[in-house]
Amino acid sequence: MKLWNKLIAAFLAGAMLLSGSGITASATDTQNESEQPSEDPTAQNAEGQEADPNGGYKIDPVTIESSTMPMTEEDIEKQMAVQLSIKPETNSLENWPQGPDVTTDSAIVMDINSGAILYGKQVDKKEYPASITKIMTALLALENGDLNTDRVTFSEDCINFLEYGDAHIGMQAGEEISLNDAMYGMLLASANEVSYAIAENIGNKLGIGYTGFIDKMTTRAQELGCKNTHFMNANGLHDPNHYVSAKDMAIISAEAYKYEAFRNMIRTQQYTIPPTNLVGEQRIFQQNHKMIYEGNQYYYDACTSGKTGYTDQARTTLVSYAEKNGMQLVCVVLRTRGGVAYTDTQALFEYAFNNFQKVLLKNVETSKDFSKIPEDAYVILPKTFSTDELMEKVEKTVVPAEDDKKEAEVTYTYGNVPIGKAKLTFSEGYLLKQEKKTEEADGKAEKPKEEKEEGLPLWAKILIGIGAVILVVGISLYIYVRCEKEKRRRRNLKRKRAKQLEMKAEERRRSAERQKHQQSRQQNRQSYPRNYEGRAGRNDIKRRTDLNYKNEQYRSRYDHNHSANQNHYTRNRKG
Repeated sequence: MKLWNKLIAAFLAGAMLLSGSGITASATDTQNESEQPSEDPTAQNAEGQEADPNGGYKIDPVTIESSTMPMTEEDIEKQMAVQLSIKPETNSLENWPQGPDVTTDSAIVMDINSGAILYGKQVDKKEYPASITKIMTALLALENGDLNTDRVTFSEDCINFLEYGDAHIGMQAGEEISLNDAMYGMLLASANEVSYAIAENIGNKLGIGYTGFIDKMTTRAQELGCKNTHFMNANGLHDPNHYVSAKDMAIISAEAYKYEAFRNMIRTQQYTIPPTNLVGEQRIFQQNHKMIYEGNQYYYDACTSGKTGYTDQARTTLVSYAEKNGMQLVCVVLRTRGGVAYTDTQALFEYAFNNFQKVLLKNVETSKDFSKIPEDAYVILPKTFSTDELMEKVEKTVVPAEDDKKEAEVTYTYGNVPIGKAKLTFSEGYLLKQEKKTEEADGKAEKPKEEKEEGLPLWAKILIGIGAVILVVGISLYIYVRCEKEKRRRRNLKRKRAKQLEMKAEERRRSAERQKHQQSRQQNRQSYPRNYEGRAGRNDIKRRTDLNYKNEQYRSRYDHNHSANQNHYTRNRKG
C-alpha cells in the first residue's frame, strides 16, 4: 500500500511540472458550490475522506451533535435551510443589535485583542474543522521554532499517508526546506504533507515527536481557554475525535494573529519555494482565501486574509480576519457550503463594523477599586444604545495576578457575553478594604471556637473533671493489676524451672548409682574360678542371676554373705 501511495504521489507531482515556469501547486480547500459546482467531483473529498454509502457521513454522535449531511443537492439545500433557521444567541440579548441570519451551522465574530464576542451562533457546538486546523499547527511552530534557522526534513511518514485528492505541493521523502518556506506551503497551499512535516520536525526538536506535538496542540488550546477542542492530527484530515467549536477556533486564530510573521504569511497572495536538495525547480502556489483578491466576486476590502478548509464530513470551514474602524476582528464559520461561506463572512463583518465601536475603558470604568487603567484598554459596545445604560448591566470577573496581588485581569461581560478584558491595578482603598475583610473573616472563623470553649457550664466542667480522674485511676489500676499478674507468672515460671532442674539432678544421681552397681556385679562375676562346677556354686550363680533386689541395704548384705560362702567353698575344696 505504501508503494502504491508513493507511485500516486509521484504521478501527481509529475503532472504538476510546467516547463520553464517551475512547479505550480494548487490546492483548493473551499469549494465554490455555485460556480464550480460546489463540491467539485474531480476534487471530491478534497482531503481524502470517504462518504458513507447510505448518503450520510460517519460522525461520532458523542463528539458531533449534527451527525449527518446528505449528499444530493436537494438534501444539501434542505440542510442549509435548517441551519439558516437557527437564530444566533446574541440576538436574544437586550439592547443588542440584531445580527444577520447565516446558513453556517456555527459562527462567531470576535475582537482579537479584547476577546469581545460581537456575534455568536452555536459558538460552543463541536464541529469538524478540516484544514483550518493548520492555524493551530502554525501557532505551535511560531512559539517553539525559529523561522530563520530551523529546517524541515520530509520523512517517509510525511508522504505515505497522502491519498488521491489530498491537498499537497509534491514534496518528496528526503527533501529539506526552511521552516519559513514550510509555513507558507502549509498556510497558503494548505499542503497536508507540509503540515505533517512541520509537526514532526518541531516535535523532534522538543523531544516529543509527532505524537507529542499533536497532544501539545490540544494542551495549548486548553491553556488558551478552549473547552470544546481536541486534535488528532496537524492538518485537519477527518477523524471522529478531531473537533473544535467556533469560539475555540476564534480564540486560537486570534492568538496566532498576534504574531507579525503569521500576519505577513496569510496576507501573501503568491509564494515561491526555491529549488531544494532533491528537486531543481521552484514550487509556486497561491493563497486560497478569495476575499483578498480584487476583482473577485467575494472581495472584501477590510479582509486581510484567513484560512480555508473542506472535507466531506466537515463541509466548508473558513477563518477570516478583517481590520476597520480601529478594530481587528476574526470571523469563524463552520459547516457551511462553498461560496456561501464568503458571503456569510462578509455579512457578519459588515454587521460588526456598522453596529459596534471601541470605547476606552478609562471613560466608562467608574469604580474606585482601580487606580490605574491602561490608556489603550477598551471594551466593545453597540453604537446605537447608551453607553452608561449598558455599563450599568455589565458584570465584572476579577482574577488577581499570581505574581502581583495589586494587579488583576478583569473580564467584562454583558449577558454572559464577553465585551472586553484588561489588566488593571487595584487602588489603595480597595486593598485596605480587602485586607479588612480578610481579617474579619479570620476573626469570625476563630470566634465560634472561643465561644464554644468559654460557654461550658460549671456542672459540665465538674463532670469532665470527675470523668478525667476516674479515667486516670482506672488506667492506673489496670496497669497495677497487669504488673502483679506478670510478677506472679514469672515466679511460677521460676519455680517450675527449679523443680525441673531438681528432677533432672535426681535422675542423674540415680543413673550414676545404677551404673556403679552394674560395674560391681560385673567385677563379682569375673572373680569366680573358671573351672568351678560344684552344685552349690552353680545353684548360687543361678540364684544370684534371678534374684530381684529391692533396696540397696539388701544388696549389700547379699554381697557380704556371698563372699563368705565363696571362702567356705574354697576351704572345703582345699581340705
